[in-house]
Amino acid sequence: MIETLESPYIHAATADTFTSLVLDNSNLGPVLVNFWSQKAGPCLRQYPILDKMIHHYEGRVLLVNIDTESDHMIPREYGITSVPTLKLFRNGHVVETWHGFQSEVDLTKILDTYVARDSDQSLAQAIHLYSEGNSVGAYEMIAEAIVSDPVNPRLPLVMCKLLKHEERYAEALKLIDTLPEDIRIYDEIAQLYDLLSFYLNVDQAKDIDTILTCIESSPDDMDARQQLVAQYVIQQMYEKALIELVNIMDIDPAYNENYAQKSMLKIFNILANDHELVTKFRPSLRRYAH
Repeated sequence: MIETLESPYIHAATADTFTSLVLDNSNLGPVLVNFWSQKAGPCLRQYPILDKMIHHYEGRVLLVNIDTESDHMIPREYGITSVPTLKLFRNGHVVETWHGFQSEVDLTKILDTYVARDSDQSLAQAIHLYSEGNSVGAYEMIAEAIVSDPVNPRLPLVMCKLLKHEERYAEALKLIDTLPEDIRIYDEIAQLYDLLSFYLNVDQAKDIDTILTCIESSPDDMDARQQLVAQYVIQQMYEKALIELVNIMDIDPAYNENYAQKSMLKIFNILANDHELVTKFRPSLRRYAH
């Protein structure tokens, strides 16, 4: 039975141990949570595949099983309505979800993008070079690693973060645009892409106080309101940015080809769907989503 298997890579969790086994461990590496039931045949067929995969990764991924028959709190919290349901956690958040029986090929394709790879050693060396002031060497090492291991999303992600650090926003966006789609949609890369779009459009000559004064004297100045949103986002003042986007939609929903609606979706993506601000402002978006 699943709950009796002994392995350093496989654990059974309850509501009392979920935080330590799943959320805390996900800060160290990916944790795959298997919501299952002994009464469901697909769960019993799924488990041998999970067992084989987890031991193949040799500790680079942990498997945590949650019996939905004996523990109801965690399945209810994560909206589990059918089994098997698999959720992959990283840094305390769900990054992937699968419903129903999954093949080894499909699961491996996704998990491989989250587990530590040999190319991550090159990445660590490149970051060390960058920290010592050798940015050219760092970029060259990351570029070579991308060529040798194009499926590791952490390589272009770090390169784009370094470009962002140097305020080379257009170059970072262009790099992401050249990535294969299955890498481009990797959560952290997609979030960075949306964030960079705000950085690219910020007028550094104007601060928030200056823009607010402009809006006070000309409330219909939509370009100023757009600048205010960008400033709020890059300073991580997301609620104020969302409030301003609602203001823009109230004044002119179609402004700049539905800028407000598109920007609100970008902020939702940056925050992730389980963020309280997404829940709070999603109804505002729905009012104008047509």
